[in-house]
Amino acid sequence: MTATVATAPRLPWQFAAAQRRGHLRAMILVLPLLLFVLVTFAAPVAFLLTRAVYDPSIAQNLPATIEALRSWDGKETPDETAFAALANDFKNVAQDNSAALIGKRLNYEISGVRSKVIAAANKAKEMTGPPYKEQFIALDKMWGDRLIWVKIKQAGRPLTDFYLLRSLDLERNADNSIVPVAKSQAVYINVLARTFYISALVTLITLALAYPVAFMLANAPERLANILLIFILVPFWTSLLVRTTAWFVLLQDNGPVNNLIQFMHLSDGPLKLIFSRFGTVTAMVHIQLPFTLLPIYGVMKGISPSYMRAARSLGGGPIYSFFRVYLPLTLPGIGAGCLLTFILSLGYYITPALVGGASDQMVSGVIASAMNQENNWGKASALSLILLGATLVLFFVYNRIVGIDKVKLG
Repeated sequence: MTATVATAPRLPWQFAAAQRRGHLRAMILVLPLLLFVLVTFAAPVAFLLTRAVYDPSIAQNLPATIEALRSWDGKETPDETAFAALANDFKNVAQDNSAALIGKRLNYEISGVRSKVIAAANKAKEMTGPPYKEQFIALDKMWGDRLIWVKIKQAGRPLTDFYLLRSLDLERNADNSIVPVAKSQAVYINVLARTFYISALVTLITLALAYPVAFMLANAPERLANILLIFILVPFWTSLLVRTTAWFVLLQDNGPVNNLIQFMHLSDGPLKLIFSRFGTVTAMVHIQLPFTLLPIYGVMKGISPSYMRAARSLGGGPIYSFFRVYLPLTLPGIGAGCLLTFILSLGYYITPALVGGASDQMVSGVIASAMNQENNWGKASALSLILLGATLVLFFVYNRIVGIDKVKLG
């Protein structure tokens, strides 16, 4: 009896210690995966996204000029002090060939100034002494325009909103106010709107196709349902590039689809099926269909048939019972499938690039072009940040309306 009384107070402590050991073992098991995700995914994404708001190229290469412009009010062309600082900075960058980097950054602000900046940097080596202002303006009238100095001052801040504003067709003018860019340069809002429109259209079409198929699979005999499910999963397991190439073959002007249409005398010539919005949406619907179908099918398989029988036995017609009983029960699957399809469609690249037209390129194509052709990582990062923000907003809205705990993917 004495031993029982002495050990009883130790039981909660022993239980808590056992729980801590269990949590520690679980953490050790998860730690490799956590490190892998951090090193290979989270860290590169975070580094990429910082390029959208951080660009020290001007601040690092023109430090004296930025310092000289710090007290400049921006109303007139800067005085001799700023020109002398610019000449000194250009002499330094000419030694390590950084003039091209300065010219590229300023060319984002004012189109066509890259070659003028490089030429001025090379000529700065030959400038013997003051006054530098007249010598720079003699090289090019651009240096007598206060706009180039405003842009140098604005680009001299390492933390910048330039790339994000440009991704929304906005910019800062000479007065540092945010204004819309010229109509000839306003392209990104249209690209973003087109991306969201195509993603929404693909999501709606896949939902319309997937829902009845999922209903048939969920209510078919198990053996038949398994066979039909294989027909859905086999294309799903096939390479995305192979499926896109197959659509490329099918939809071309002399492809099987156009040949069949002309054979049936439905058209006098080949229809514009490829390199068009039709080709993009058709191929994306086919590729995205399993992502919408499988979550809905998984939810439908868990719905007991007794619910519909009970609704019918209480006097509800088949349509009334479906919309009041069955459809609400499938909303978690619909939400998960549509959310997954829409988010994947936002970042689609291969299919629009291969079967879409030049006017149907989505934002992923612009990001690829910025990285591979323009070497403009700031623009690519800003557009990626906008897509990530849109995804997080969708996730937040879905969580508020449906609840992320109700997501079922199968």
